[in-house]
Amino acid sequence: MIKSMTGYGRAVETVNGREFTVELRSVNNRYLDCSVRLPRILSFGEDAVKQAVKNAISRGKVDVFISVRSEGGDEVQVTLNKAVLESYLEAMRQMVNAYGVADDISASSVSRLPEVFSLEKPQVDEEQLLADLMTVVAKALEGYNAMRATEGEALDKDLRSRGETILQLVAQVEQGNAQTVIDYRTRLENKLKEVLANTALDESRILTEAAIFADKVAVDEETVRLRSHLQQMNDMLTAGGAVGRKLDFLLQEMNREANTIGSKCTDVALARIVVDIKAELEKIREQTQNIE
Repeated sequence: MIKSMTGYGRAVETVNGREFTVELRSVNNRYLDCSVRLPRILSFGEDAVKQAVKNAISRGKVDVFISVRSEGGDEVQVTLNKAVLESYLEAMRQMVNAYGVADDISASSVSRLPEVFSLEKPQVDEEQLLADLMTVVAKALEGYNAMRATEGEALDKDLRSRGETILQLVAQVEQGNAQTVIDYRTRLENKLKEVLANTALDESRILTEAAIFADKVAVDEETVRLRSHLQQMNDMLTAGGAVGRKLDFLLQEMNREANTIGSKCTDVALARIVVDIKAELEKIREQTQNIE
């Protein structure tokens, strides 16, 4: 199964008293480019998240957004530093008595003084916290990959359908190319009859000229290779996996064959069919850019 490079996944889970939210979204990119945004408390887990993404995704620009909320609200505890506060108050009383300044001490003014309060953070078990986070990351990746697989299935059907269209057009080119040689021989024979009047025609000369023309306009080798490339495309789609780059290379080969066929087609109707083939190949190329 092939997957699209574009996708979105989200998971929200509460694990051990913490609510984790993980969102993933991606767009097309030639290589894997993963960016992770997470809160400071989880900063140590960035490498683990990137590795999980790398294990699940081969190509694409992936943005991961992570947030965490503690249900107990006990991430930080604020306590009053009594010894520091009493030292401040004693120093202020001395200042009032010694200098006669107004005694306007208030809780709000004292609270702004350095080290009056202490901030205590509970000890965090980083190993357990990371394990909890990765559980939610795995669920987000699961939804993300499911969406990419659904889009990949649609891409698969579209590419196969366009491949069938090209095969039908190739058959028309092959049939029309054979008729072009027959028409050329007929025109050549009529022209010689007109020029030579009653003189007997040299049948071998006509056959030689027709053979030379047939060789110039022959597209058998190109159509055989184009058919082979289309079969390779179907085989890659069936095998699945990260085949986007291989398909891109294969499309270059298909376009090369189509261009050669176009250069050999002297008939206007056949030239139009070749244009249709190129148009379908371009649509396949555009879709291939979305495949991982």
